Amino acid sequence: MSDADAVNLVLLVLRVGIGAVMLAHGLNHIYGGGKIAGTARWFEGLGMRPGIVHAWLASLSEVAAGVSLVLGLLTPLGGAAVVGVMLVAWITNHRGNGFFIFRPGEGWEYVMTLTIVGLALAVLGPGEWALDEVLDIRGDLVGTTGLLIAVLAGGGGAALLLAAAWRPAPKEREAAAAET
Repeated sequence: MSDADAVNLVLLVLRVGIGAVMLAHGLNHIYGGGKIAGTARWFEGLGMRPGIVHAWLASLSEVAAGVSLVLGLLTPLGGAAVVGVMLVAWITNHRGNGFFIFRPGEGWEYVMTLTIVGLALAVLGPGEWALDEVLDIRGDLVGTTGLLIAVLAGGGGAALLLAAAWRPAPKEREAAAAET
């Protein structure tokens, strides 16, 4: 196996693995447990208003990110979707619970890891074994372009969404202000 094949194999495994996680997560929000209505109630409880809009927005973003990463199609946009969704989850649900996921309320190690991997995939691209390569767009999307897409679309989108729609209970707002 050549070095290039080894890199392509690892990028394939990484993006398909993370893509499958995001796809499963989004589909679970829509069809699992309390379905989209339960997800909406949970989002409302986190202060995301209106909950139904954000339940669909997050769920469809996760599904789109998953499909994008699995196929290696418009990979920086898939990475940006991971970054955006995970940053919102980090801030609204996990930030005050400590680092470890097994802590009460679930810590932020998992969402941090997914955020970093989403950013890395946006910058590195999907490798040669992807639709971005088949469509001859991979070279135009990797590196600085991928970084800008992930930071501006993912991070900027998360910031705008939180500024426009996150209305936590007063106790939550005081805790969030104290952390900044």
